[in-house]
Parts: sequence; C-alpha cells; structure tokens
Amino acid sequence: MKLISSLDAKQINSLVLAYIGDCVYENYVRHYLVSKGIGNVDSLQKEAIKYVSAIAQSNAVHKMIDNKFLTDNELEIFTRIRNNKNHSHPKSCDIVTYKWATGLEGLIGYLDLIGNYERIEEIMNYIVGG
Repeated sequence: MKLISSLDAKQINSLVLAYIGDCVYENYVRHYLVSKGIGNVDSLQKEAIKYVSAIAQSNAVHKMIDNKFLTDNELEIFTRIRNNKNHSHPKSCDIVTYKWATGLEGLIGYLDLIGNYERIEEIMNYIVGG
C-alpha cells in the first residue's frame, strides 16, 4: 500500500481520516483482547465496548491531553477533526463526546495513512494499558 505524505494526509477530509482510524482502532482492540486469551465472541464484544465506545474514546483522549501525551502536531490534527462541522452523532452519547471520539479516530487514521505505525502502537498501548 502506498503511504501518503504528512502534507497530503492533512488535506484529506476529517471524517475520512476518522473512517480509516475507526478501522485501525477497532482492529487493534480486537487483537489486544484476543491476545489476553478471551476466546468467546460474546465476551470479546462486551470487552471491546470498554475501549471502542465514543464515551471510552473520549475519556481516553482527554486523559492523553491532560497528561501531555500527544505531540503538538497530533493535537493540531485531533483539534481540526474534532471541530469539523459535519458531525452527526448516535443517540448513545452527546455531540461533544462524539466529536472527541471522532477526533481520536481521525488522528489514528492520519497516523496510519502516513505510515507512523510505531506511534499508533504507543497511543493504543496507552489506551488499553493506561
């Protein structure tokens, strides 16, 4: 797969970045849970919700920001995506929570498209281990 330059990735629609990031994020969580030895699909789904729900993602990114875990560039990308005006949101949470979660997914999508898999691993380890 051809990687995208950082400048090109910044030009991609915020919600497209979030779309990619959602896939990467959920895939990471699924692999993590299976590696913990959870072998039942129902149990996997229940455990996954602890990480992949908008509320859980919003809480995780708040913690990362409070602890100054994200770089200035990552904060800039996160903020641009979070502040995107084209958000709809599910009934399961409020719009602010959903925007924060979308910002995190978008950041993960951005990092994936530029091929910064090491940083994705650091962020995801922070989330599942933090």
